[in-house]
Amino acid sequence: MSDSTVQNAVAPETEDGDMQAIEYFAGAYTALKAELAKVIVGQDQVIDELLIAIFTRSHALLVGVPGLAKTLLISTLAQALQLSFKRIQFTPDLMPSDITGTEVIYQDPATNERQFKFLHGPIFANVILADEINRTPPKTQAAMLEAMQERRVTVGGTTYKLPDPFFVLATQNPVEQEGTYPMPEAQLDRFMFMINVDYPAPEEEILVMKRATMQSFETVQPILSIDQILYLQNTVRRMPVADHVFHYVQRLVGATRMKTPQGLDFCKKWLSWGAGPRAALNLVLAAKAHAILHGQVYVGCENVAAVALPIMRHRMIPNFAAQSEGITSDDITRRLLKEVQPAKGE
Repeated sequence: MSDSTVQNAVAPETEDGDMQAIEYFAGAYTALKAELAKVIVGQDQVIDELLIAIFTRSHALLVGVPGLAKTLLISTLAQALQLSFKRIQFTPDLMPSDITGTEVIYQDPATNERQFKFLHGPIFANVILADEINRTPPKTQAAMLEAMQERRVTVGGTTYKLPDPFFVLATQNPVEQEGTYPMPEAQLDRFMFMINVDYPAPEEEILVMKRATMQSFETVQPILSIDQILYLQNTVRRMPVADHVFHYVQRLVGATRMKTPQGLDFCKKWLSWGAGPRAALNLVLAAKAHAILHGQVYVGCENVAAVALPIMRHRMIPNFAAQSEGITSDDITRRLLKEVQPAKGE
């Protein structure tokens, strides 16, 4: 399916045409990847995980050193999806009202009557880039919680609904720790994925240099409309999941809980806290989107395993013993996937 075909295509309306819906999804995915490739070099895994987050109506946290095009990737993605985009630069002096908006006194020029008027903050957009989110104090970070979970903000006792779709795509610098604040676990848990953005391969870095120093970036064309994005989100929700996949997911997250009979010995040794129920929910949702992106009409345990790393890495807390041995959350997740195998027939 070409870019123009996806642009002009009408999403199938009936829930009966699951195969047609999956083909439509695959066409949109291919067109989006081609459009992003005009600006972004490589980062295929990062792009896939971002698209899974968007098609599952979730949020993502991108972690990487400066200069890896995290901001460019998110703004380009918003262009390709025809979504409104706002960038919030998080700083130590940022206040909650700088994000949500504030009430001001407004005087009607005709009647001279004074009344409060709400001025919308930058949170009122489809795609929010929360740049360097760990640079602001916990009070301001907490202002994001209601928006991310409830998709609304409350100011002055009045609740304002955020636009639909709504995504928070945040960035975090893991190297420069001066002037940063640890993100509360409750807020970290709101992100479906913690996506590690790594250095490009040598040939990709050479292409980046050529593009940035010798050529101008190509114009990104819009691929999907808001209605089409909402349709794709509904397609993911409708995707059936067999019971054995639910059981596999439960055994994976249950194995990380040290104080339960399901907890595995190496998790009890290396973890001070295991994955909660939201990890299980996100594993199922992300596995659905992963299956559809790869043209599958079913969700298998292999799809769960494929999305486990970015979902589990910020939901398990390695203890001092693990840190002293250089064991990370990713190492624990990889061992989990080896130890917790699908049962026969799964």
